Amino acid sequence: MSKLPNKWLVVVSVLFGTFTVILNNSMLNPILPRFIEIFESNAVAVGWILTIFMVAMGMTMPLTGYFGDRFGKKKVYLVGLCIFLLGSALGFFSSTLGMVILSRAIQGMAGGLMMPIAMALIFNSFPRHERGLAVGVYGVAAMVAPAIGPTIGGFLIQYVDWPWLFAFNIPFGLTGLLLSSKFLERTETDPTKRFDLIGFLIITSGIGAVLFALGRGRTLETLVDPLNITLIVGGLTAVILFVFYENKQEDPLLNLSVFKVPTYSVSILVTSAASIGLFSGIFLLPLLIQNVYGLNEVMTGLLFLPAAAASGIFMSIGGRLLDKKGPKYVVPPGLTIMASATLGLSFLQLSTPYWLILLLNTVRGLGMGMGNMPATTSGMNSIPEHLVAQGSAMNNIIRQISSSLGIVFFSIYYEVRRAQVSASPDIDMQAATLQTLNEAFLVSAIILLIAIPFSFILKGVPDDKEEAKKQT
Repeated sequence: MSKLPNKWLVVVSVLFGTFTVILNNSMLNPILPRFIEIFESNAVAVGWILTIFMVAMGMTMPLTGYFGDRFGKKKVYLVGLCIFLLGSALGFFSSTLGMVILSRAIQGMAGGLMMPIAMALIFNSFPRHERGLAVGVYGVAAMVAPAIGPTIGGFLIQYVDWPWLFAFNIPFGLTGLLLSSKFLERTETDPTKRFDLIGFLIITSGIGAVLFALGRGRTLETLVDPLNITLIVGGLTAVILFVFYENKQEDPLLNLSVFKVPTYSVSILVTSAASIGLFSGIFLLPLLIQNVYGLNEVMTGLLFLPAAAASGIFMSIGGRLLDKKGPKYVVPPGLTIMASATLGLSFLQLSTPYWLILLLNTVRGLGMGMGNMPATTSGMNSIPEHLVAQGSAMNNIIRQISSSLGIVFFSIYYEVRRAQVSASPDIDMQAATLQTLNEAFLVSAIILLIAIPFSFILKGVPDDKEEAKKQT
């Protein structure tokens, strides 16, 4: 380990921590039906295990820019990791559903501190022309963890009691804490930095309301009920108010001037589309494999493993290409590959073999690896160094919202459209489900295709150097 350059030890250190956060979330997702039995509860109450994590994370992220500047990024990351370990320990010793939900809220707050700061720490350790590869390697955690989490969670719940789903995090988290304490570099602090309390209250209430509404609105009835409509309208109003308020502040909580940089703004759009594409697959493919083809959870889990491997490999390759050639040679091809494979999933038939679905999903992972993290890196590279932590926080917030929005949309589309199709007397439920899923994959492909023209606007370090040469 000590033979690695210090900057790569930073990547390894934060990778351990963030991998643990994402893995834990994806492990719990398929286990929710089991919690209904364990706690003799209902789906709405148990759904809070996921919803509270998402809401707590989204409400904490706006603080990371201020905390990083005020106290130092390393300290904030270490505190976040300690809080996550505390939440995991509380989850392990929980005896009621309420205690599990509380532990998930604590984990969500920790994740909100860690995820944006992790990216900022990597950017702080690498020069601009090397960040593509560094973020590509780090991004393996973001791609592999959601893919293997359901498989690990399903395996654990078969052989051990459910509290071990929380205990599973602790060795990884402690390793990350040890490595981060030793290898993360200290960053400059600004003890005079003022905390924008009003801005914090406005943006966290807005983000919290929207994420809460999306988290509970997995059916059409709940999405359009008066409470949800009020939350969404109120949340969006608060976000708009926050924009007007922050633009008048000398020392804002989130510096919105980064959105004036075209490459950063476009990178947000591209990564949002890629996130919707990713989570559409995570939601729709298990339904396809189990409800249409009648295969079990193990075969569902295996479907995601090659995709995760392809995504990790091509994330690193894409990062290296980004550093050498710029985003135009990486992001548009990546989105095109992902969109093409997603389009292929919209033409499945009842006779389609499992290996072909696995191949198409693997190609999707390949495209995701090339399109997502390189777009994020080029966007972050385009903003001033002192705004990296804030830019990373806003990137994560918007990605969280877009992912939640994508899952809600496809959940409701699946529910409503399948009911419509199955109402036809000459179509059975299996065929209706397949038709609905084909249509949903088509919508996902269209979203990705729309993002492709915008991805050509992205500029990278090589592009900036070429422009500088032309001007001299």
